[in-house]
Amino acid sequence: MAHPQRLTAEEQLADAKQLLSIPRIVAICGSTRFMAEMNDADLRETHAGRIVVKPGCDMKSPHELWSESAKAEALKARLDDLHRSKIRLADEVLVVGDYIGDSTRAEITYARSLGKPVRFTHPEVDPDA
Repeated sequence: MAHPQRLTAEEQLADAKQLLSIPRIVAICGSTRFMAEMNDADLRETHAGRIVVKPGCDMKSPHELWSESAKAEALKARLDDLHRSKIRLADEVLVVGDYIGDSTRAEITYARSLGKPVRFTHPEVDPDA
């Protein structure tokens, strides 16, 4: 008798989200210079019935949590890891803004490597277009 193939963690997550009737999850990516646009995209995606995850910190704006350069570097690495987790959790990615920097390009590559659909507010900046 053949043994059933075990589901991957990603397949188990997808099944659980379906069983729990969890709405589609969208991860917003882009340069934090577009935080206002990200907030607008969050509003629109939420209005459309989707769950939104996006960057929670704009390290380009001054704040005591990242005022020291050593702390800022460590925080940036942790936030990058956290955002990759948001991308793994999401069903799709929405890239906001008319500029793609190295970090956003890496997020797009990562999302596509996971088979996540990627949408753009400005399709002309898609690095694979």
